[in-house]
Amino acid sequence: MDGGPISRLELLDRALDRLEAALARPPDDITLDACIQRFEFTFELAWKAIQRQARTEGLDCSSPRECLRIAFRLGLVEDDTRWMSMLEDRKRTSHTYDEDTARTVYRALPGHTQLLRGVGRRLRDRSR
Repeated sequence: MDGGPISRLELLDRALDRLEAALARPPDDITLDACIQRFEFTFELAWKAIQRQARTEGLDCSSPRECLRIAFRLGLVEDDTRWMSMLEDRKRTSHTYDEDTARTVYRALPGHTQLLRGVGRRLRDRSR
């Protein structure tokens, strides 16, 4: 590595790699908590990367919901319903802690990870 700055998309890729590594571990309470925390961080990186791309294309969004709507219009995300569900999962895990909710979100993380990988690929393709 040349020591230069790391792009937002590289950070997103690294965060996804770490999330997937945590998801590959046998589930226990610590793994569940780690996966959810990594999901929260990865989701944050993803919507901020979408925000940056939207601004590049002359659009503005200041919240995850707004940015996801713009991403859908731009073709960066394909399944608006699944993305909005992921946004709700993100809100639930960051604002309250409930073990049943945590387990429900944990079970959804493999699907969320696929969506996040897809937007990373589309953002990378668009920035070339």
